[in-house]
Amino acid sequence: MSQEKVERYKKEKAHRKQTIKKQKMKSFTARAAGVLVCAALLGWIGYSGYSKWEASQPAKTTEITVDALSEYINGLSAED
Repeated sequence: MSQEKVERYKKEKAHRKQTIKKQKMKSFTARAAGVLVCAALLGWIGYSGYSKWEASQPAKTTEITVDALSEYINGLSAED
């Protein structure tokens, strides 16, 4: 090997730990970003599907009769 190759090998060997650490960090950030994108996509699809399902359901209505309350209030007013 030429002296240039030997020097390059020594330099690479001296910085190998930092290089591996950088590669692991890049890999981790890429995976984390992918997981976040997938989670956001799944959340959006789920929300959209639920919204469409709710829109297709008939509206729920509740009827309340207040006749007894009205009679009570009228009875109180009549006694005054």
